[in-house]
Amino acid sequence: MKKAFLSMAFAAIAVLGVNAQSKFVTRMGQATIFSHTDAEDISATKNTVTGVINTDSGDIAISIPVQSFTFVKALMQEHFNNTNFMDSKQYPRMTLEGKIINLSAIDFSKNVKYEVTVAGDLTIRGTTKPETEAATMEVNNGKVTVSSKFIVKEIGSYGLGKPMGKKK
Repeated sequence: MKKAFLSMAFAAIAVLGVNAQSKFVTRMGQATIFSHTDAEDISATKNTVTGVINTDSGDIAISIPVQSFTFVKALMQEHFNNTNFMDSKQYPRMTLEGKIINLSAIDFSKNVKYEVTVAGDLTIRGTTKPETEAATMEVNNGKVTVSSKFIVKEIGSYGLGKPMGKKK
């Protein structure tokens, strides 16, 4: 059996703020999902992701409403949200709660782009697993933007896809 993967890019977790601020919040973040299957590639975007970054502690939290991803094809959206995949009625959000590991290397008073590491708990479809990924953090005139690509190689471990034991 071929393994499918789900790639989620959490991008543009940007917030207007001033340099003295220690907590940045946005409701205008963007998340993109991509999954390669034998039949076709599936992708969707969500432009109202909630994100919080605490620049003192490095804590980061992202919440993504599952049902509101926009797909190219309506049927893809229906399949994505149904009980055999995301089951978005029972599990309405994907979340990431974690930390920016190398926070001490960041100077929030300077306009600079940094390579950072984000480690935390990714929750998809009610299943939480630790994930660690590289990210880019950009500080620019009081705005902080974080972008990262979380690749989930074993989507079945999050309860996604067809139930085990069923074959086409």
